[in-house]
Amino acid sequence: EFTRAWERLPAWPDASAGLATLADRFIVATLSNGNRSQQEALMRFTGLPFQRLLSAEDFKHYKPDPEVYLGAAAALGLTPGQVMMVAAHKQDLRAARAAGLRSAFVERALEKGPSGRADRLPDAESDLQASDFIDLARQLEATDG
Repeated sequence: EFTRAWERLPAWPDASAGLATLADRFIVATLSNGNRSQQEALMRFTGLPFQRLLSAEDFKHYKPDPEVYLGAAAALGLTPGQVMMVAAHKQDLRAARAAGLRSAFVERALEKGPSGRADRLPDAESDLQASDFIDLARQLEATDG
């Protein structure tokens, strides 16, 4: 039952609207170290508007191995520089950037609970930094993407 909890995590309140706005202009995909069946169950539970679901399982490596990021770009039919990794984990973003991807940090201050030590803004090493997905969508709408 504990492992099934990963399949029923609630989405952040801004996720659905922000991802839907992003999906109007970009391919919106997941990239998780979680296995494919777990990710499929989570997407069914949350109903988030992802167009593609990518798992480290697909690439036989786990993040932060560069093969995961490079494999994701190839699976999307894009070059690494055409892909933006969006995450609340700075180490994930650093690894993506090292593999040639662009990066956007989205702060999730309560990700690890009220007394947790989640990564926080600012993040000067990322190409973009946002307070949530709606903020990220606004920033990308104001640019050429």
